[in-house]
Amino acid sequence: MEKEKYDNLKLGEKGAILSITAYICLAALKLTIGSITGSEALQADGWNNTTDIVASIAVLIGLRISQKPADSDHPYGHWKAETIASLIASFIMVTVGLQVLYEAVTSIFIGNHETPDLIAAWTGVFSAFVMYFVYLYNKKLAEKIRSQAVMAAAKDNLSDAYVSIGAAAGIIGSQFNLSWLDPLTAFIVGFIICKTAWDIFREATHHLSDGFDDNKLTKYKETVLKVTGVKGVKDLRARSYGNNAVVDIVVLVKNNLDIETAHDISTEVETELKQMHDVYEVHVHIEPY
Repeated sequence: MEKEKYDNLKLGEKGAILSITAYICLAALKLTIGSITGSEALQADGWNNTTDIVASIAVLIGLRISQKPADSDHPYGHWKAETIASLIASFIMVTVGLQVLYEAVTSIFIGNHETPDLIAAWTGVFSAFVMYFVYLYNKKLAEKIRSQAVMAAAKDNLSDAYVSIGAAAGIIGSQFNLSWLDPLTAFIVGFIICKTAWDIFREATHHLSDGFDDNKLTKYKETVLKVTGVKGVKDLRARSYGNNAVVDIVVLVKNNLDIETAHDISTEVETELKQMHDVYEVHVHIEPY
């Protein structure tokens, strides 16, 4: 099972590399065309893609560090490296997002609004199609290897497709004497960058502070209570190491059981949680009912 986890991390690198390649090409295209045509919305979308490059690189680095086996300094492995990388990426993203917001607000209130060339809109539409196909690839890959990080990257790909469509709509709108619509769209793009950064930050800090989904804990408990010989669950806790769940559980059994039988029950609890819920590691403690 552990080898499969490491193989999945290796396979997940393909999704991160694809995202990085797409973002580099599209960021360069958008910033260049946006500068030539004077489209603030397209330039903001380009800066959005530069933050996505950083986020994807962070995911890639995290995936690679997570593959390192446990050592004397990290007896539980390096699984959380991916989460730390995501946290760093969120700080970089919010910095760029705030800069885009500042420039957009300045342009709306004191800037001279010029109508950008329509080629900027077509650039946005083209970028949206590219990112949508990248989203489909990463989504399929994430489902195959059951990777939260790659799935998060896929959702980011999809949001970038929507942002590009929004930027194109703003540029097209500016062709109808609504020149203020282009910087307004840039403001919305800046807000989306900050919102994405906040979502990544919130999820990363939740995992790093040993937060865990209550619904999953409920499902774990239901599964354990169905194991033959288990009379109750006294305590159940879980924490995340990257995409891996580690469970600590105290189960109650009959007080007259011999050690071997009690051990068999604890082994069955461990097996059920791993098979039914893909739990990485289970620590079972037996107490008399």
